[in-house]
Amino acid sequence: MAKIVIIDDEPAILQLMTKLCEGLNHQVTGLQSGAEGLRAIEEEKPEVLIVDLRIGDMSGIEIIQKCSKEFPKMPIIMVTGFGSVETAVEAMRQGAFDYLTKPFELDDLQRTLNKALKISNQSGSIEAAEPESKPIKPTRQLIGNSSEVKEILRIVEKIANNNSPALVEGEYGSGKQIVARSIHDQSQRCNEPFKILHCSALPEELLEAELFGGDGRETIFTRANGGTVVLEEINVLPTRLQSQLNSYLDEIGNLKFSDELIEAPDFRLIATSSEKLEEWVNEGKFREDLYYRISVIPLMIPPLRKRPADIELLANYFLQRYSKISGSKLKSIDKFAMKFLTNYKWPHNVGELENTIQRACALSDNQTINPSDLPPKVTNRVEIKDNQTNLVSHQLPIGSNLSDFIKIQEKAFIRETLKYNKGSREKTASMLGVSIATLYRKMGLKVERDKILNS
Repeated sequence: MAKIVIIDDEPAILQLMTKLCEGLNHQVTGLQSGAEGLRAIEEEKPEVLIVDLRIGDMSGIEIIQKCSKEFPKMPIIMVTGFGSVETAVEAMRQGAFDYLTKPFELDDLQRTLNKALKISNQSGSIEAAEPESKPIKPTRQLIGNSSEVKEILRIVEKIANNNSPALVEGEYGSGKQIVARSIHDQSQRCNEPFKILHCSALPEELLEAELFGGDGRETIFTRANGGTVVLEEINVLPTRLQSQLNSYLDEIGNLKFSDELIEAPDFRLIATSSEKLEEWVNEGKFREDLYYRISVIPLMIPPLRKRPADIELLANYFLQRYSKISGSKLKSIDKFAMKFLTNYKWPHNVGELENTIQRACALSDNQTINPSDLPPKVTNRVEIKDNQTNLVSHQLPIGSNLSDFIKIQEKAFIRETLKYNKGSREKTASMLGVSIATLYRKMGLKVERDKILNS
C-alpha cells in the first residue's frame, strides 16, 4: 500500500481517481486546492502525487516546481486537457514524471500509477510492492454494422498481435484514435502503456523533446515501453523531425538485432493521418522513406457519410451514454428525427454526430428526441416568410407539430396588432376578441392572477 495525494478542483474527476487508487489498496488523500495539497504533501510525504494542470488557487506547474525541489524522489503525474498538452510537456521539463490527457481511460491511469510506484520503490521511498494489475478488458472499439466497419474490425483482430507499424488514415472525427485503441486493447500489450502524442498540438521544439528527449528526460517511446505509441496527425510533423524519426526508428530496429548491450525500447508504433500520406509523398510533402516505414499495415477509415448504415446504431449508442451522464429520462429517438440524422452528410463525422446527440440530450424536455431538439444544420427547415417583405421570419423543422406553426403565426399577428394599438394590451385583446388572460398566455407572459381578473 502506498500513500498518494491527488489534487484536482473538479469533484467528479477527483472522486473517480480517488476510487480507482483506493481500489488498488492505496491510502489516498484527495484535495481540491493547491494550498491544501501542499500542506498534505508536507505532512504525509506521499510516494506519488497526481495533480491537475489547472487548479483554482494556483497552477499545477507551481506545485510541480515546488515539489520537485523539496521532494525530488516523488514521482508526479500531471493531468491535463487536450488544449494544454504544450504546458504539460513543459511540466515534465520542470520535473513531472508523466502526464495524462483528459479524457483518459482508467486503465491508462492505472498503468501510469504502477510505473510511478515502481520508480518510487527503486528510489527507496517505499518498501511496498507494486500493486498487481488485473487484466484489463478492451474499453472502446469502432461501432457500426456496415460492411466497411466489419472489415476494419476483422483487420484489427488479425493484426493486433503483429508488431509491425500501422498507419490509420481518415478524415477528422472518423474514429482513427478509437481504431488505434482497439488494436492495443486486443493485443498482448493491452496491460502496458498506451501513449498518444498529438503532433498538431505542440510547437516543433517541444515535439522534438517528446520524441527524442534531451537533458536526461524520458521520451514518449521510453515511457510507453512494452506498450503502444500513437503519433496522431503525423502528416503535420515538420520535415526535419520526419528525418530524425526515420533515423530513430531505424536505430531501434538495428538494436533489436544486434549483439550490443544497449536495450532498445519495446513499443508498437501506430500513426494516424487526416491526409492521404501516399499523395503527400508524391507531392514532396512527406518523406518517402518514413512513409514506407510507418505504413507496413495500412488502414483507411471511411467517413460517416459513406457508411450511413452505422448512423442509427451510433446515435442510439450516444443517446444511452449521454442520457446516463445527464441523468435524463431519454429513451429513444423519434423516427422523424432519426430520418434527419441518417440523411445528413456529417461533414465532421462521428464527432459531430456525438455532439449533436449530446446537445439533444441536454435540451430535450421529453423522453424522446424530436426533430425540434436537433440543430438547424441537421434538419431541413421550413422557412416562414413575411408576406410584405418576403424575408424569412421563422424556421421550423419538417416534422414539427402543426400547433407550433400556428403559435408562431399567432404571435406575429399579435405583435402587429399591438403596434397598431401603440402597445395597449387591453385594446389589442378587445380587437382580437380574446380575454386579457388569453392574450398574455399566447404572448408567453406571466402576470399575477389578481391583476388579470381585475383588468
